[in-house]
Amino acid sequence: MNVAGPFQRYAPAMENDPDAGTLSLLQARDFLIRQWRFIALVTGLTMILGLAYLAVTPSRYTAQADMIIDTKRISWSQSELATENRSVEDPAVESEIETTKSEKVALNVIRRLRLTEDPEFVGVGHGLKQRIFALLNMSPGPKVERSDEEIMRNVLATLKENLRVTRMGRSYIAQIAYTSLSRDKSAQIANAFADAYIEDQLQAKFEATRRATVWLEQRIGELRQQASDAYKEVQDFKSKNGIIIGVEGKLASEVELDQLGVALAKARADTSQARAKLDRITRVIEQRLEKEDAAIPDPVVTDALSNPVITKLRQQFLDDQNKESEWSNRYGPDHQAARNLRAQMAATRRAIWDEINRIAESYKSELQIARTQEESIDRRMMEVFQQSGSTRQSQVRLRELETAANTYRGIYETFLSRFTQSVQQQSFPSTEARVVTAASPPFMPSSPKIGLTLALAGVCGLGFGIMLAFAREQMNRQIHTRKQLEDIVGASCLATLPILAPSASAPGTRWNGKSQGAFEQISKIEPFSETAEALRYIKVAIDLHPTGCKVIGIVSALPGEGKTTVAAGFAAFVARGGAHILLIDADLRNPTMTNTLGYQDTPGLLDMIANKSPLEDLVVTDAEHGFDFLPSSTRIRPSNSSDILTSLAVKQMLKAARDSYDYVLVDLPPILPLVDVKAAAHLFDAFVLVVEWGSTSTDDIRKAIETSPVLSERLLGTVLNKADAAVMHRFEGYSERRHDNYGNYYTNPKTPTEPA
Repeated sequence: MNVAGPFQRYAPAMENDPDAGTLSLLQARDFLIRQWRFIALVTGLTMILGLAYLAVTPSRYTAQADMIIDTKRISWSQSELATENRSVEDPAVESEIETTKSEKVALNVIRRLRLTEDPEFVGVGHGLKQRIFALLNMSPGPKVERSDEEIMRNVLATLKENLRVTRMGRSYIAQIAYTSLSRDKSAQIANAFADAYIEDQLQAKFEATRRATVWLEQRIGELRQQASDAYKEVQDFKSKNGIIIGVEGKLASEVELDQLGVALAKARADTSQARAKLDRITRVIEQRLEKEDAAIPDPVVTDALSNPVITKLRQQFLDDQNKESEWSNRYGPDHQAARNLRAQMAATRRAIWDEINRIAESYKSELQIARTQEESIDRRMMEVFQQSGSTRQSQVRLRELETAANTYRGIYETFLSRFTQSVQQQSFPSTEARVVTAASPPFMPSSPKIGLTLALAGVCGLGFGIMLAFAREQMNRQIHTRKQLEDIVGASCLATLPILAPSASAPGTRWNGKSQGAFEQISKIEPFSETAEALRYIKVAIDLHPTGCKVIGIVSALPGEGKTTVAAGFAAFVARGGAHILLIDADLRNPTMTNTLGYQDTPGLLDMIANKSPLEDLVVTDAEHGFDFLPSSTRIRPSNSSDILTSLAVKQMLKAARDSYDYVLVDLPPILPLVDVKAAAHLFDAFVLVVEWGSTSTDDIRKAIETSPVLSERLLGTVLNKADAAVMHRFEGYSERRHDNYGNYYTNPKTPTEPA
């Protein structure tokens, strides 16, 4: 049996459901249709609260002044170049903004504008509390005397609370905004803060310059004496050690050493070059000794290549070589002319090598001269270096004294320049902070923002209303739709009967009791009405039962759900169709049906058991409605009603009625208060559970079904009774147009010639 929760329609749609998104939207629409009145009520109340807030909240005005803050404050301890080129960092800008909001600047504004005498700041203005007291015509209470210190602190707190100083992006512009009850006062205070900040910066620079001037004056005297003493010490050291400095500031020995160093480097280069030439030509000569052939020498030596003698001999050799080759080809290699040319070529080759040997001898001479010159310069450098050793040691000390003297002189000149600058700044201090845009009285109040407040109240009210409406539905445990009922009991909802208003009975009728009007209406319904169609659903469900059922128990979970009216009305409706039907009042504790039909004094079910009377003698045929009725005793209410219903006489009576009637309807007691239904459930072929719409809780229905397994197994279906059609359609998601079409179809039947 399906015992799903009553609000399963709110469960998330499955991912594999193709209509999941559509169903979710439809569920949201149905939810809004059901709860729009409640949501509108909550939204309206929130809007009223917003209007009340606007009514009691005073109008406040915000004025804004823009100024460039002082981020390049000159410090006397920094150099002028560093001051001019120093980059500005964000912490410096933020520090100046905090300075603008400082207590020192605020106190200056308070004194300048005499805010301690302003009613807005001393607690007797038109604040929220005062406005509420004014609307309620109440006195704010006796005035409390406060000290000047308390007044100043309160004014300072109010001033800081309404002040806002912000930086415009990453620029140097500071926006000073102040909010007040007066438009003129807001602009006045914003401008006063800008002026107070500039004045504070000027005063701070003046004080810093004055203190720096006093200290610099003392320090300059000390530095002047130190620089003079250092210069005198340098001159005394030069005279004592006989140190003479040239034009370029170098000693004579140092100049000579520099010159000797250059000469020595050149001599070493010449020696290396001569050695390289000699090595090269020596290797060429050695190769000639190793290889005795007729090849012309090709020494890679500059002097050999550029020598005119060697050049002429090489040309002659090449000419002879060409002739020898030509004559050998013409006259043969053994011809006398060819042999003469070869002898002449050998003589030319020996002449070339002799010239190369002469060049080699000249290279040896050049190498010897270069070595001698290098050794001479080296010996002179050693002599000069040894002679100037003592002078160099004195020069080191002299350099130290000159450095100290120059340092003292530079410090003295720097402090003297700063002293002059400080004196000028003290006479006319300045600051780079200035007002860019002065604050002007605003035209429109900054708060409360009527449009924004109402919009926020509406949005919050709508959201809060939807949340409360959802919580309201989640907490509602009553049955409102067929699907809810089917999910709980695990059986179909056979019919939905509308709520019937009580009406006056016709004179002379036998009806009485509170169910009289409802029974009269349901028993006299129009054959083409929606209620008649619902009763037909019940009949068809009974007729189509697979195992066949004639004895049907009409039950409900709780008293007062209308099961008696439904049972009697259904019996009358079926009897009008020609069926032979027996209606039994088996609610022995509360025989409502017997009272409703007016058979209080007629023998009934108890007499059959007590007196063993046959069924035929006790059954009453109701001529007006066409069904047979077995009443219950209204004079005695037995305490053992469950034993009576399970007695042998009742079993035999039901067996006999099953053979004699088309339908046997038994009005049983409610399930939860009594044990009768659980005890006698096995005697019935099927059960129809009547549930009151919008009244019976899901927990009660679930408990009633779980009371008896037999009842749960043989439950034919349910009837949703006393339903408010309009509200139920909102819960089920039907549109009004669709509902109207249903109603028109039931109440306006087609003529035989019209298509159905």
